[in-house]
Amino acid sequence: MAYTFSGGIHVEEFKNTKKCRIEALPPPSSVSISLAQHIGAPAEACVSVGDTVGIGQKIGDLPEGMLGCPVHASVSGRVKSITKKVQSSGAAAECVEIENDFLDTVWQDVRPMEKKLADVTTDEIVSVVREAGIVGMGGAAFPTWAKIKSAIGKVDRIIVNGAECEPFITANHRLMLERPASLINGVKILLKALGVRTAYIAVEDNKPDVIEKLEELVAQSSMISVRVVKTKYPQGDERQLVYALTGREIPAGKLPADVGCVVFNAETCAAIYRAFADGMPCVSRIVTVDGDCVRHPKNLLVPIGTSVRELIEFCGGLTREPSRLINGGPMMGTAQWDTEMPVTKSTSAVLLFSDRFGRKNAASASCIRCGRCIANCPMRLMPMYIAQFSKIGDMKRAEEYGAMSCVECGSCSYNCPGGVEIVQYIRVAKAAIKTERARAAADAAKREDR
Repeated sequence: MAYTFSGGIHVEEFKNTKKCRIEALPPPSSVSISLAQHIGAPAEACVSVGDTVGIGQKIGDLPEGMLGCPVHASVSGRVKSITKKVQSSGAAAECVEIENDFLDTVWQDVRPMEKKLADVTTDEIVSVVREAGIVGMGGAAFPTWAKIKSAIGKVDRIIVNGAECEPFITANHRLMLERPASLINGVKILLKALGVRTAYIAVEDNKPDVIEKLEELVAQSSMISVRVVKTKYPQGDERQLVYALTGREIPAGKLPADVGCVVFNAETCAAIYRAFADGMPCVSRIVTVDGDCVRHPKNLLVPIGTSVRELIEFCGGLTREPSRLINGGPMMGTAQWDTEMPVTKSTSAVLLFSDRFGRKNAASASCIRCGRCIANCPMRLMPMYIAQFSKIGDMKRAEEYGAMSCVECGSCSYNCPGGVEIVQYIRVAKAAIKTERARAAADAAKREDR
């Protein structure tokens, strides 16, 4: 039986690279590493222009206890500049540019954990994960050390998200198939950290090769098991995954830990194992490069800070002029404008599409009251009403109809026969609601100071 949830949609998968083995991208001549590639406060540079750095050396950090992550050099060489640059989100952040010396010198402090797992404490695990700069590598980029710390004593099971439900992306598929031991060992470290004895590895039923491989490796484990989930979008959303596997619903405004679960991405688990086994921080990640403009789609192991242009060139360049460059998946990814944009810890895919691919925007989009968005919404909202209130500027009503509970999966827009960009209207509403809440909080603080 495949586990699932109510709502959601079936999208064409386009898993063109599912048989493409992970290839290591040749080290680029330089990298531009953002100090703000995680949720929370940006790191501050702890190196200077002209410094020589090694792979795995910390180049950015922030005070202990602040939400955020250290950032590390992904190549060895000389710090060429530290300047503010526009990021994939559209915001500017400091970036450390390192000129590669091609010596691949590993920083002297990069060393494996000397203790056996049985002798390691929870605090030591949290410290190692923090110092390694590991974040949620499924796209959210939430600091993993903070997620572990906030879940201690609250959860009874771990869920590993290997669903990878977005079209095109196969980075996790290849990781689970080619490096399953890294994933499983990472899960064992998390089990130790959280003091629980149950972990589910969730894999969609369109990955039978991965399911077979993982089931073989965990057959003798009493704590780790594989859970096959139905191929449906957005199966990988943590709220839907928790409900599908446990039947527990996460209330609005709450987190998985509030219902006894904690969810980690498959590549995040592998990164945790690498930090313990090799001592290597998060300095690279797997990226799927695909789209109808890419000559040879591939799965690449990429140093953090490498420009998207380098990935495209390694894949044989372009077959036609792209009209869209997307960082992430086509459903929830973000449109980009420059191939010099660097890969970050949250870059799971780089997709390039021409005008020939995908839905054309309707000249006069309008809601025809078909109700598809309601039937498809995994959060059981009424998306068209939220969008309409947003369109006329009635953000109070949009909030009343649950705008802040929207996970922005895009199911509503994808299946809208009227061509309404529903999720974009909801994003506008959410931004306006957040701004108003911040203003109200600031006003309240001022009144208290008087």
